[in-house]
Amino acid sequence: MHKPVPAQRRAETMDYIQAMLGQLRIMAETERCGMLAYLIEMAYVEAGDVIRGERPSNIGLNKRNTSA
Repeated sequence: MHKPVPAQRRAETMDYIQAMLGQLRIMAETERCGMLAYLIEMAYVEAGDVIRGERPSNIGLNKRNTSA
């Protein structure tokens, strides 16, 4: 079995994250947690943007790290 190259591994990881977010959104909706479902949906959309290369994956990290 071959080891995935970093770009392939990253794509697989992002796909997995998006799939898990989709499941979490459904769970939040089922429990009638509207705001939580909305926030998870935004993360789901963001993951899709990163997967398609429409948004960098590290946006805002420097702001969070330097403000602490």
